[in-house]
Amino acid sequence: MIVSFSIENWMSFRDRVTLSMVASHERQHGERVARLGKYQMRLLPTAAVYGGNASGKSNLFKALAFARTQVVTGTPPDTRIPLRPFLLERGFAKRPSRFEFELLIDEAIYAFSFAMTQEMVLEERLVRITSSGERQLYDRRNGQITFDKSLEEDPHLGFAFQGTRDNQLFLTNSVSQKLQQFRPIHAWFKDTLRIVTPDTRGGGVLFFDEDHPLTMTLNEMLGDLDTGISHLGSEQVPSETIRVPEALESEVQEQLGEGRALLAEDEANNQFLMTRKDGELVVKKRVTVHRMTDGTEARFEVSEESDGSQRLIHLLPAFLDLSSDKSKRVYVIDEVDRSLHTLLTRRLLEDYLASRSEDTRTQLLLTTHDVLLMDQRWLRRDEMWVTERDASGVSSLFSFSDYRDVRYDKDIRKSYLQGRLGGIPRIASSGSGYSGSKKA
Repeated sequence: MIVSFSIENWMSFRDRVTLSMVASHERQHGERVARLGKYQMRLLPTAAVYGGNASGKSNLFKALAFARTQVVTGTPPDTRIPLRPFLLERGFAKRPSRFEFELLIDEAIYAFSFAMTQEMVLEERLVRITSSGERQLYDRRNGQITFDKSLEEDPHLGFAFQGTRDNQLFLTNSVSQKLQQFRPIHAWFKDTLRIVTPDTRGGGVLFFDEDHPLTMTLNEMLGDLDTGISHLGSEQVPSETIRVPEALESEVQEQLGEGRALLAEDEANNQFLMTRKDGELVVKKRVTVHRMTDGTEARFEVSEESDGSQRLIHLLPAFLDLSSDKSKRVYVIDEVDRSLHTLLTRRLLEDYLASRSEDTRTQLLLTTHDVLLMDQRWLRRDEMWVTERDASGVSSLFSFSDYRDVRYDKDIRKSYLQGRLGGIPRIASSGSGYSGSKKA
């Protein structure tokens, strides 16, 4: 779980901003707030970020995606780090960008932070936080690194740092060198954190198995959500008719062995599952099944479905995973309401929140323009956030719980649309001036 996430000098965020998932003292919906007994802390299951167009909502999540890429794969040798600093004020292009995380991993909290320019990593720090204090596992700065006393005698750590490039995180290189000390943090970014953009496609390998329990649950949900789809199916197609995406071509040719599977997609958004059997490439295409008036079935390609149905097919696996008692994943979904009717978006959110309890460990961070979700019957005040961009292009981030006069029974939606809470676009009127108002 994310405890908190901070960025500085990243795209429209010039100054440091923090998104905290630590629950405030409010009591609403307390039954679904995760409790960490030994830390005397409660973590929220959801953060919904609102704001006008170009206010910085997506920039916040692009920062999470950038940090994930830097940790999981890093920057190639002899390549500039693809930072996107604040550019609307002189000097900031050369200033370092900073990223700070506090993460709950296996019931332990870690603080991981790094600062970098496009040329090099300037600082990197990992701290383990306990209920009684903090223990700094390593601290990298000025081209040097220091380790906790319990780690100093391990020569492999020193060798790993010597082999760490200037444009590379030590955490990333230590794991690539098969060192185990910091693997849980790397694994959190690689396996636990899932980024879903408005254009993300997929849905998972298991949903090609029509007998899998989760596939059957997904099919029930597609019916409940009035898509007209009876269920998802698949059919084998000749492998020679499939144009393998260039990004997957080498993996298909060299690494796709028996028992492995790859998901691919063509330009029309049709989805394919590729496996090998007896050395031969086997390709299945995902299809949707509808009931005809005479009770028989008609099969369609996914690309023939409406944009909303396609979006549901891609999002439902994430919400099923989020609602699982065994899952610990954190999903970051940008523009969750893209192509969806507001009642569908609300149903997805309602079902997820209804499945949460004090013991669950999944989280959902999302951006949205859907103000009908801005309702305290579903979301707490500390789960609703707003980004706002000022006249100089600088974005800020704040939670509705920052307002003392936002009562539990207040119509937040009305106040937001009237501009009393900030985060709405400054739209030029037909006369003079702008509609809306700034943050009070």
